[in-house]
Amino acid sequence: MRASDTLSPIQALGPIGRALDEAGLTPALAASAESAIKFVIAFVAIWFVGRVLVLPLVRQTFDKRGLDEHVQNPLLMLTKFGIVFGAVAIAFGFADYGNFLVSMAGIAAAGAFAVGLAMQDVLSNFVAGVFIYTDKPFRIGDWIEWDDGSYSGVVEDIGLRVTRVRTFDNELLTVPNSALTDGVLKNPVDADELRLKFPFGIGYDDDIERATEIIVDEARRHPDILDDPAPSVRLTELGSSDVGLQSRFWIADPSRANFVRIRGEYVTAVKQRFDAEGIDIPYPVRTLEGGLSLETGQSLVEPAE
Repeated sequence: MRASDTLSPIQALGPIGRALDEAGLTPALAASAESAIKFVIAFVAIWFVGRVLVLPLVRQTFDKRGLDEHVQNPLLMLTKFGIVFGAVAIAFGFADYGNFLVSMAGIAAAGAFAVGLAMQDVLSNFVAGVFIYTDKPFRIGDWIEWDDGSYSGVVEDIGLRVTRVRTFDNELLTVPNSALTDGVLKNPVDADELRLKFPFGIGYDDDIERATEIIVDEARRHPDILDDPAPSVRLTELGSSDVGLQSRFWIADPSRANFVRIRGEYVTAVKQRFDAEGIDIPYPVRTLEGGLSLETGQSLVEPAE
């Protein structure tokens, strides 16, 4: 038996409780009010220390690690939640309410199963968001592609539940983080250099060596195409109507805008050189037999009456 158990209700009161008792409250009400006041005082004190000392220290640590603002925000929110949780736990003990974690265990156990079922997707996306922060498969401003190339765009914001991506049609996609971690995700701009490929088709009667020289020469002329690694050309296909030559070249500081612009300018220059030197870029040819298109199977002549 504790010594406090033998005390009278008035003797068990602290300074605040005795003052309230003298103000006219009953011992029971004075004890309850004293505990509530202790809880508030302890909570405010711990919360204040956390906001003034702990939060700036965490922010300073993030700055030293080079985390940008978009990455810091959700982590700082977690830190603030931890400060509030710690303040509540300490305040419960200071107010003689008993151990906070023990007192909440029954409620937590009763609600854990229901909450877990209801928040499966939320928790999955939250865990995926943590993996994105730790593994860093992409950063704010990166151009990414996922779902086998069905979706692509530039990352605008990374949250703990969703990532926001701006498509190249200026549409904003709000993507659950699990969609970016459960499958293959392409980040073409993660490195300092990016290799691009483009297929050119020339006629069977055209000079392959001359066409190759033109393709490589136009790549070397373009100011944004790198000389090292050097551009190259490979014969990749003998099609039904053309000979396929695939150009491979590298660009520095890749972005979606650079990618589209450089490729467009380069392909235009090659096409103009082909036209100037009489190298043909053939179009597909259909063979007709008996008035039928072998490719479509549809009649191309009017039936005789």
